[in-house]
Amino acid sequence: MGAGTFRIHNFGCRANQADGSAIARDLAAAGWRPAEQAELVILNTCTVTSAADAEARYAIRRIRREQPQARIWVTGCYAQRAPEEVRALGGVERVVGHAEKLGIAALAGAVAPSVDPAALLSGRTRPHVKVQDGCGNACSFCVIPSVRGGLQSRPALEIAAEVARWAANGAQEVVLTGIHLGQWGRDLPGRPALADLLRAMVAASGIPRLRLSSIEPMNWTGELISLLASEPRLAPHAHVPLQSGSDTVLRRMRRRYRPSHYAQRVTEIRRRLPAAAIGADVMAGFPGETEAEFEASLAFIAALPLTYLHVFTYSFRPGTEAARRTGEPGWEAVPAVVAARRAERLRALAETLRARFARGFWGRELDLLTLGETRGGFTRALSANFLDVWLEGMWPPNRRLSARVRPGAGLRLEASPDAMTHSVKLMTGQS
Repeated sequence: MGAGTFRIHNFGCRANQADGSAIARDLAAAGWRPAEQAELVILNTCTVTSAADAEARYAIRRIRREQPQARIWVTGCYAQRAPEEVRALGGVERVVGHAEKLGIAALAGAVAPSVDPAALLSGRTRPHVKVQDGCGNACSFCVIPSVRGGLQSRPALEIAAEVARWAANGAQEVVLTGIHLGQWGRDLPGRPALADLLRAMVAASGIPRLRLSSIEPMNWTGELISLLASEPRLAPHAHVPLQSGSDTVLRRMRRRYRPSHYAQRVTEIRRRLPAAAIGADVMAGFPGETEAEFEASLAFIAALPLTYLHVFTYSFRPGTEAARRTGEPGWEAVPAVVAARRAERLRALAETLRARFARGFWGRELDLLTLGETRGGFTRALSANFLDVWLEGMWPPNRRLSARVRPGAGLRLEASPDAMTHSVKLMTGQS
């Protein structure tokens, strides 16, 4: 296939977003040009839930209908888990597993570069850099270790070079991500820790801000928490997956911590970083979850200093222990209507947590990064501590500034030019 135009659809986690960015850069270096109506459309899929699989299938059907001449390639975790199922979908030209994923540009055909890859970096907002892949855990509900494999850490120097390229081309924030980010380095010589990588990034990359994506509770070491508390270029933001606040549910999930361990870690993060965003993943309807277990989980979460939740309902994943054991005593399937009701109660709690956190910053000055999304005369921005702020007017993306915020419509935080007199200062030297 000769070089032409391409478009990438990324689904799922931040690690997938980082993979998609790497594929795009490689294609651009090989002479391909990004375009909305592209000749080559690549779907970088997720398979963490059945809904993720369905979303990919829907996207394939839509592209086939709207762009019948496009060549559709499918990669990512769904393609890795069920390649024959994906191949059977009409219109899919090629299925690319994880082993070939980052070689897609070579598969597509390389020519003399006609696009400068550095140009693709310029002006990007919050690029994701994947520092490791794979997972060594064996959670009973999760299919990801079987499609991503074991731990695979990138060398620190390679990561530093990538982050430095983003910084040199104007990125104001980079998000470090991975499938099991907190275990970065355990498979490298000398077994360096994530805190070692962060210190190297801060010292050498020149990036104004680094943000961490999800890190498992037991990987939030005292050293890592202290580093976030003391280094202003590390975003005050901790995402700490929980899944359930019930000890018995966590045991069935094969999670490697108990509620007391989780509470200790989160409480210490809040003590050392009083203004930090602290989020959690929470699952409703895991097999065998009783009403009492759910109520215990809900009460546990409500008592924690969390600021947001990502709420999921359990999804049957073929090949997992939970899928094999569903129906056994203690592993009874939770009716869908019950799981949905529990998820709604968790989402209501999430809104309460988010509103309480946002209220604490009314009238305060926050470090913001504009994201380029506009709505109703406002531009969306993200604070260092992961709060959405809507700035009145049209602001370019990737602009870092400091602004005093106020309550807006509903639960929104807003800032307007009038309200920001003498409190807005550009932090990048841009006009």
